[in-house]
Amino acid sequence: MAMQVSESDQIKQFKEFLGTYNKVTENCFMDCVKDFTTRDVKPEESSCSESCLQKYLKMTQRISMRFQEYHIQQNEALAAKAGLLAQPR
Repeated sequence: MAMQVSESDQIKQFKEFLGTYNKVTENCFMDCVKDFTTRDVKPEESSCSESCLQKYLKMTQRISMRFQEYHIQQNEALAAKAGLLAQPR
């Protein structure tokens, strides 16, 4: 049976996404863009922005993986405590 996400949950998730997007954009902009004397984006500013975003994405992915690992360990510990899994040797 597939879980359906309510419209209010979708709106909440989208708002969270926009908040995160705006925060990352602002942080990378403040760190990378230094020259406002021209309309052109300098190569070093572009490179810095791309690097900033890549670091953020890698960090988010790593945190997500650790969070999943933690929950798997917690669920296994609870199941073992309840006697649902064979005890490790």
